[in-house]
Parts: sequence; structure tokens; C-alpha cells
Amino acid sequence: MEKLKLIITREYLSMVGRKSFIIMTILIPFMLVLLALLPIAIGYFNNEGADIEKVAVIDQSGKYGKAITDTDNYRFVLMSDNDAGADPRQFYDKTREDLEAIVVIPRDIDSTLAASIYSENTVNLALKQHINNALNDTITHARLAEHHVADIQKIIDESTVDVNVTSIKWSKDGSEEESSAEMAMILGMVLSLLTYMFVLMYGAMIMNGVIEEKTNRIVEVIVSSCRPFQLMMGKIIGVALVGLTQLAIWTVLMTVVAMAAGPLMGLGAMDMFHASDPQMTAAIEQSVQGGGSDIIKALLSINYAEIFTCFVIYFIGGYLLYAALFAAFGSAVDQASDASQFTMPIMMIMIVALYAGIACAENPNGPMAVWCSMIPFTSPIVMMVRLPYNVPLWQLLLSIVLLFATAVLTVWVAARIYRTGILLYGKKTSFKDILRWVK
Repeated sequence: MEKLKLIITREYLSMVGRKSFIIMTILIPFMLVLLALLPIAIGYFNNEGADIEKVAVIDQSGKYGKAITDTDNYRFVLMSDNDAGADPRQFYDKTREDLEAIVVIPRDIDSTLAASIYSENTVNLALKQHINNALNDTITHARLAEHHVADIQKIIDESTVDVNVTSIKWSKDGSEEESSAEMAMILGMVLSLLTYMFVLMYGAMIMNGVIEEKTNRIVEVIVSSCRPFQLMMGKIIGVALVGLTQLAIWTVLMTVVAMAAGPLMGLGAMDMFHASDPQMTAAIEQSVQGGGSDIIKALLSINYAEIFTCFVIYFIGGYLLYAALFAAFGSAVDQASDASQFTMPIMMIMIVALYAGIACAENPNGPMAVWCSMIPFTSPIVMMVRLPYNVPLWQLLLSIVLLFATAVLTVWVAARIYRTGILLYGKKTSFKDILRWVK
């Protein structure tokens, strides 16, 4: 145990003391905030300062051309058949320097429900969607008017309702509290993605460390003073402690950043949306002025203590499972470039687990979600999606027992591979060789 403690301490301090660790630990929370605002900023700057394109509208029907109104990026010019002529191509060739595209509304659009956009370039999706929406609304109103019912559009508008469905959750003592299915799904997906990223990142860190020590022949000196199993477990536990330290620091920093920058992020998003989406601007402004009471209620409805405790447990179990495999396969190769043949199956399993978690978000208590949360190789990721939906206690305990039992078995198998592969040089290792080492 003294040797194991020495290896763990050495691995932990060597990583925590690096400048890269300190810098990334501090910067990542701020980078995550910037990444959250990046799509909004891109959308804003994408529209800011863009040239206004002219689009000709040839309305052969004579009824629907005026329905296509100007936008921030496009100005529509209504043309008649006499002005444009019978051939849109000839008209476009005459005015190609001024026109981005030509919209042709045929005479029989009421029956065919089809219009065309002509352009030499691929038509912008936003332009096509704008024209589609304008024609759909106008033709719908025209068809309603054919029924000759007074104020039919007003009747339809007044009859259209938006029901607000509130989720109420019963606690064990019978009391009621408001819950949010949307917030639960978002939290589950975030935890699932974090588990995937951290297990992959720290597992790869172990494998690279093993390969580096083997390449430099340092491991030959180390294993003369301790057993290979002690060396492998020291690396796994040391990196695990590094990961937990980093998670604790990130949790504190993210909480501080969220509390300090939350209102500023809301106001910044409101300014970014102002030019392109007035409705979104109004929604953000109302949320900021009203204190975001609905969002706060949704956030408070989640049992964070239980969820994050389980997150740490599943992170440790999943990390032990995959880190042992990374360490074993790292010991079987001489160079990092040779490790891809062994790491690819691990990567595929983790990707399948991530996709299973995404698929299970819509039905967290379905058969697929239950089975994937029990299988040890997928449970660390899939169970994160299910946790906000109050998983039955027996399923949670069974999943944890299966995960750690499989992790212990994997560590034992990995140790048999590690003790042979760590001192093997100059030979390409195959899966057949690894199976022989295990036996």
C-alpha cells in the first residue's frame, strides 16, 4: 500500500502541478459560457452589415405577389408579365447584375400549389422559407374567404389557443411541486455528454502516459521496485483524483460565473437578437425583467444533490472500466500511432452509448433506456439521461452493482495484459496475443 500511495501521489502531483492543468481548469468554465453565446453571436454578425439583395417577383396569377414582403436581407420587386416577358431566363439575362433571383408565381398556383425560384446560384434556404411562408399564409386566407363566412379569419384566430401544460410532481410525503420535463432532459443530456467527454479524456491521458513511459524505458526501472499491477492502479487512481479535483473546481467556478454573468448574458442575448428576431427579444426581455421566475422554478424542481452524487459514482465506475482498458492497450504498443487498432473498439462502444443516451432522452423509462442503463459499458452515459426522471431505486442500485463488478473484472483482466505488455518491445501486438496474455 505504501508503494501504491507513492505512485498515486506522484501521478496526482505531476499532473496538478502542470501549467497546462491550471490554465485549462480556470479557462474551461469561461470557454463554456462563450460557447453557449457563440451561436447567438454568429447569427447576429452573420446578418449585420449584409448586402440587401434584390429579388424580382413575376406574379402571373395577379393575386399573390404583394404577399411577399421585404426582409432585412432581401428586397422584392413586383413585376408583371408585360414587364418581365414570357421567358424568365431572358429577363434575368438582361438584369443579372441587379437581381439575385426571380420568383415566378404561375397562374394555376391555386390548384398546383407550386411556385418556382430561378437563380444561377443555389437559392438561400432563408429566402426559400420566407417565400414559402408568405404564399402559404396568403393562399390559406384566400381559400378561407371563398367560404363567404363573415369574419372567418377572426373566428379562427380567436379559436386558436395555446394551452400551458404544467408538470406537477408528487413527493413521498404527498406534497406537490412543479417540475420541468424540458429542464430534466437538458440536464440529463449535459451530464451524459460530460461523462462521455471526461471518461474519454482521462482514459486517453492514462494511455498516453503508459506509452510515454514505455517508450522512454522508464517503466523498466519502476517495475523493478513495484509490481505492474500497483503501477497500473496507481496511474488509474491518480488520474481519477485529478479528474475529481478538476470537476470540483469547475463546479465552483461555473456556479460563480452563472450567478455573476447570468443577467448580463440575458441582456447580451437580447441585444444580439434585436435585429433579427423581435419575438425572441421580447421573450428574453420579459424573462430578464421578471426575474426568470419560470426558469428558476424549473431549476429548483430538480434534486441536484441526488443527481450529482450519482454522477460522481457513475463517473468513477465508468472511468475505472474504460481507464483499465486504455492502460492495458497502451501497454501493448510501443507508439501512440499503433494504439488506434485497440482504441477503436472502445471508441465505438462509447459512441454507441452516447447515441443511446440521446435516443433515450425522449423515453427515459422505455425498454431500451432501462436495458442500456443496466449494461455496464453504456450505463455511465445512459443513466445520466434517466436520473432527472426519478429512476426506481432497485434499478439504480442494480446498475451501480453491475457497473462496479464489471469494472473490477476489467481491472483484473487489464492487469494480466499490462504485466506482460509493459515490458514487451519491438513486436506488433494483435488481439490474439492479448487473449493469450489474459489466459
